[in-house]
This record gives sequence, C-alpha cells and structure tokens, in this order.
Amino acid sequence: MKKSLNWGMLDELVSRFPELKYLESSIKTAAEVIIESYEKGGKLLVCGNGGSAADSEHIVGELLKGFMKKRLLNVETINKLKKFDFPWGNILAEKLQGGLPAISLTAHTAFLTAFMNDVDPDLVFAQQVLALGKKEDVLIALTTSGNSKNILYALYTAKALEMTSICFTGESGGKAKEICDVLLNVPANVTHKVQEYHLPIYHALCGIIEEYFFEE
Repeated sequence: MKKSLNWGMLDELVSRFPELKYLESSIKTAAEVIIESYEKGGKLLVCGNGGSAADSEHIVGELLKGFMKKRLLNVETINKLKKFDFPWGNILAEKLQGGLPAISLTAHTAFLTAFMNDVDPDLVFAQQVLALGKKEDVLIALTTSGNSKNILYALYTAKALEMTSICFTGESGGKAKEICDVLLNVPANVTHKVQEYHLPIYHALCGIIEEYFFEE
C-alpha cells in the first residue's frame, strides 16, 4: 500500500457497536484486501439475495461516486475531459466525481432472468464471476445464513479464479466460512437483525477506502 490507512471510521463503528469489537481485525483485513485490489487495477464484484441484494447495490453506489467526500477530479482527468472543442467538457470536468470500479451482480435483469430460465438459478452469480472476474478482483458476498446456494457457488468460482472473497454472514458463518477468505460474521441469527449489522460495517469499509484514495 502506498500510504497508511485512517481507521477513524472503524474506531467510530466499534464505539457505537461494541459487540462488533471481535470483528475489528477482519474488517481491517477486508479494507486492505479491497484497497490492494484497486491498486493492482482490480474491481469489486458484489452479490446477495433479497435485502442483501439491496445491500449489494448500496455498497456499489457508495464506491462509484462520492460517499462522504466530493472526490474532486485530478488535473490529468480534467484535462482529458476538456481536450475536445465541445462545451460538454467543462460540464463533465465540473460535475463528475472520482469513482472506484464496482459491479453489483444483482443488477443485470436480462441476464439473470435468461440464465435462471435457461440454465440454473443457483448459478446466476457464479456465471457472472466467471465472466467478469479476474485474479486481481475481489468478491463481496452477502448471505445472512451463510448457506445460500447461489452465494456458495459464487464463492467457490472466485476461489477457483484465485480471487479474494469477503463474506458478510450471520453469527454461525454457515458453509460460507469454509470457502471465503475474509469472514464478517455478525452477532445475530435472525435475518433482519443480521442485515442491521451489515450496513454500518460496509459503510465503515466504504469510508475507509474513500479516505485512502481521495483527498478533500
């Protein structure tokens, strides 16, 4: 890594949710893994079902644009946008924000419905990991039980491609804990309570990553 990380948002998370203290080391590892991926030219793939599908979209949304910062463009990018003799360059240079590459595997409706109908519903995320993933990428998978079949297949595919995987689960970790590289198993077992813990953790992760890559 090019510079040290600011763990202020993690400290705040643990102060607000002291019951998550035992995950502090794993959250740090997750942040480091994602940052290292981005520095190597990688991207983030994210998937989940139901409420966790919404969380997947949420995570991606915080990374593609400014989260807690405006993420002003650097001079090189601004000059690229303005180099053509069109009025749009000034608008783009003024309003676009720095982004980090992230894809929600829950968002491709045409693919999802076709693949579920024609092939196998359990493999919809695995197919996308195979098609989009490379060694430098990271997969974030959310499954409150840790046992969702489509998530397990995606995690296995990521492992086969030598990608690093981070899994958000409930307390037991389910079968996912045997496959993923970084386990974030929160202290709850009921679905909605598990998801209530997932949100502040991924907000902290997004904040730490943004702080690393973007100046004020």
